[in-house]
Amino acid sequence: MVGPAPGGGSPLENANPLIYRRSGERPVTAREEDDELPDSIDDREIFDLIRSINDPEHPLTLEELNVVEPVRVKVNDAESTVVVEFTPTIPHCSMATLIGLSIKVKLIRSLPERFKVDVHITPGTHASEHAVNKQLADKERVAAALENSHLLEVVNQCLSARS
Repeated sequence: MVGPAPGGGSPLENANPLIYRRSGERPVTAREEDDELPDSIDDREIFDLIRSINDPEHPLTLEELNVVEPVRVKVNDAESTVVVEFTPTIPHCSMATLIGLSIKVKLIRSLPERFKVDVHITPGTHASEHAVNKQLADKERVAAALENSHLLEVVNQCLSARS
């Protein structure tokens, strides 16, 4: 751990993370604008929902830190499933559960109820990946976490637009 955290809190775990270029905005197609055609949800639409989530430790988005990438998002609209793998910036990131919870909450709030959302750590990228994935997959643990007002406030900060 190095350097003070923003706002004078505990030291940052990764004081100098690599910053990646944001991908461009997705062009809207004529098919997507046609109200007569069914609008299926695809990988890029899900990535667009989560790319701007704020990192809990840095004034950067998950996309800018390469925590989320388009290639790690899989959607099957017909089967109503969304799978997102995320990659913490360091193998011992203590914010991994919070990041995963923020992604999961954003998708649950944004998608129709028919979707089953699976958010987990990219295999081999975190020391506690099994424990974090187990927490994120447990509906009751996620619901209990969101009943904690302080934790919910932190998640909402991650999901809010930066000014």
